[in-house]
Amino acid sequence: MSLDKLSIRSPDSKKEYDEYYLLRWKILRAPWKQPLGTEKDQLEDKSVHRIAMLDNKIIACGRLHFIDQITAQIRYMAVNENYLNQGIGKKILHSLESAALQNNIRTIILDARENAVGFYKKHDYQLQEKSHLLFNQIQHYKMEKNL
Repeated sequence: MSLDKLSIRSPDSKKEYDEYYLLRWKILRAPWKQPLGTEKDQLEDKSVHRIAMLDNKIIACGRLHFIDQITAQIRYMAVNENYLNQGIGKKILHSLESAALQNNIRTIILDARENAVGFYKKHDYQLQEKSHLLFNQIQHYKMEKNL
């Protein structure tokens, strides 16, 4: 599968935002029988959103929001299962980190699902502590990276 035409950018239309939220729901909420709408929170309008587009289809996404003037948080990272382990998550992550740097952010925090801790460690995020249990099923871990 060729990723030559892959682009990482912000969604730029209502249609793309709808597809973006649907992908987040399908990957991060639907498998745990969570209703549509649970893939969003009150910070959507104040966040930096990134999508990976391939052949006019959104195949991955992530979001960055600002905690304070020097700290931001990454949330809602998701890659379509057909495109895992091809470097797409890394590209989304780096794009969000670049947006953080452009906004003078010094530290990024996140709550990684247990199965994603290794991914973030590869990208220099440090494990801080065990965090919350989402839907009483998915263990999360606080992680941090100084930029």
